[in-house]
Amino acid sequence: MTETTKQGSRWIEVAAADEIAEGEVKTYEVEGERVAIARAGGQLFAVQNVCSHDDGPLGDGAIDGNSIVCPRHGAKFDVRTGEALTMPAVSPIESFPVKEEAGKIVLALPERLEGTAVIEDGSW
Repeated sequence: MTETTKQGSRWIEVAAADEIAEGEVKTYEVEGERVAIARAGGQLFAVQNVCSHDDGPLGDGAIDGNSIVCPRHGAKFDVRTGEALTMPAVSPIESFPVKEEAGKIVLALPERLEGTAVIEDGSW
């Protein structure tokens, strides 16, 4: 199932809703985007599956309240917004709209222009 949102994002079916338990995080590759989806406080949250500090796999980390903890150096990110909460990370990660619908987890990915790169730190 894929449908377009008003903001130009596409809703994409990712998994069965019961695949992610409370306090758990799972990783997926959705149309080339590495995504970590977590269930915290009864809600689903989706962020990039990459630490902005050293590209570590956040999906291998733990959920701590509304934070996801990088397994490499302990940086924490807010799963609701992608905000970097603790050192050594100082840059945020991207967060994505996600919801449960008809027993499925669906994720909204932004439309990206083909051939464009997202540069997080301003370097070329």
